[in-house]
Amino acid sequence: MPSISRRGETMPESPIRKLVPFAEAAIKRGIKIIHLNIGQPDIKTPKVALDAVKNNTLEVLAYSRTEGSESYREKIAGYYAKNDIHVGADNIIVTTGGSEALSFALGSIADNDDEIIIPEPFYANYNGFANASGIKVVPVVSNIENNFALPPIDEFEKLITPKTKAILICNPGNPTGYLYTREEIKKLASIVKKHNLFLVADEVYREFIYDGREHYSILQEIGLEDHAIIIDSVSKRYSMCGARIGYLVSKNKEVIRTALKFAQARLSPPTYAQIASEAALETPQSYFDDVKKEYEERRNILITELNKLEGVVVAQPQGAFYCIAQLPIDNADTFAQWLLEDFNLNGETVMVAPAAGFYATEGLGTNQIRIAYVLEKEDLKRAVHILKEALKVYAH
Repeated sequence: MPSISRRGETMPESPIRKLVPFAEAAIKRGIKIIHLNIGQPDIKTPKVALDAVKNNTLEVLAYSRTEGSESYREKIAGYYAKNDIHVGADNIIVTTGGSEALSFALGSIADNDDEIIIPEPFYANYNGFANASGIKVVPVVSNIENNFALPPIDEFEKLITPKTKAILICNPGNPTGYLYTREEIKKLASIVKKHNLFLVADEVYREFIYDGREHYSILQEIGLEDHAIIIDSVSKRYSMCGARIGYLVSKNKEVIRTALKFAQARLSPPTYAQIASEAALETPQSYFDDVKKEYEERRNILITELNKLEGVVVAQPQGAFYCIAQLPIDNADTFAQWLLEDFNLNGETVMVAPAAGFYATEGLGTNQIRIAYVLEKEDLKRAVHILKEALKVYAH
């Protein structure tokens, strides 16, 4: 039988989706599952976006421009201007989800065996995209004990080699919910300029910032224009995960020119999804105010309830809608599968994402889980209660 590629063999499984077969089996047994494992918002998509598709009169669903329609990119630039990020339509490439934007960025700045430094834990698919591009992920460890703050700059310095091409961050972070401060962004800006590297920031959760804090984008940092690349998406901002629309944003003309060649190879982003996403930019600020208030309340309930559990350590999210919880267990993969196969409380169980898949360093995160608080508040309370009872049983 012909063999598959070594790259395919080493492609990591999703820690979020690999437990799906066990969840499906549990559902067939009549078990109700409370999903804490996936960041699919339950917030309604803005009506203006859905209506733009429903009421559209297109007669030919044609290709759009490779970089996305000009009217959409102009409006995206307007959105950024409201957030004190000043770019033009020619600094933006519309992509099929933030995932494709990241893939284009990596393909544009790094070759086989080049290195990207990423603070861990990080969004698990960074590993997958790097693997697919033949790039080596070099992790720098952040710790739950200090809420996953930026590791000291000298820890980054130790890891920089002639093969290092970029530092990649998620701000605010998935899976930690950590929000980088202005001072931390300035420290990263200093190191990438010193070593002539790129700074790639996944900023898809920009709208979800709590406790009166503010988001500071890498493209707000003066002097970083040639180094900064933003990855962005409509998925979480407008609860439009199924639209699969994102964007790559940079003032570095060579990056945009190169990424455009990757974009040309896939022809164009989806037309209807762009129509919906362009309309979504008309969403009133009140929508975001209400959504942020709802997520902040959910976070407060989740963290309060988790802190009541004996032996559980939880980081305090400052943005996004995830947290990392450290449990009094040896192996979260085994525990997560056990929750689906062998445990229920009055016919209910919970599905979590084992956190080891969000680390690149072998052995880290094995007793941690990621929780997405994209559920109603009462569901979150019930989920933590089920988790509490499960830990009692599992410990024995």
